[in-house]
Amino acid sequence: MQLAITALGNNQTNFISELLSAIRDCNCNIIEIRSSRLAQSYAIYLLTQGNWNQVAKLENTLESLQKRLSIKIQTLRPETKEKVKDYLPYSLETISLDRDNIIEAISGFLFERDIDIEEVTGSSYQAPYIQSAVFSSKFVILVPPQLQLLTLREEFLDFCDQLNIDAILEPVKR
Repeated sequence: MQLAITALGNNQTNFISELLSAIRDCNCNIIEIRSSRLAQSYAIYLLTQGNWNQVAKLENTLESLQKRLSIKIQTLRPETKEKVKDYLPYSLETISLDRDNIIEAISGFLFERDIDIEEVTGSSYQAPYIQSAVFSSKFVILVPPQLQLLTLREEFLDFCDQLNIDAILEPVKR
């Protein structure tokens, strides 16, 4: 049984080590982990695994940990869904002037074509040499087999041209 955990705390790196200790103490395993700093807050995202008793114990432990450390914790027992093997993993990177709807517009373009978003990261920063904020993003997407890659690439580049976005769409290489 799996348990997805998201924890957010203000300027406390110690809550991450306490969270990891709680997972260990409940005899659960970490399958995946990501952590990042968001302004003065820290966020950690985990996918854990254990038998039903271990996961239930972890859920109870997380409730008390949340109160004791004054952090926010959300949990979810994900549905197990087998991925279709025919999907093609692609990397999509963009850079543009920072506008409110860039991620929303790109996500909408992908969802209209039934393209799954596996990962997305993005950040706004002050560009050197100019006085404007720039937004860059990176997506890992799964392209369904029925989509023609050449058509997708052309449509995406036309879409980016309309919004003045510089983009790269290429297969994931590992």
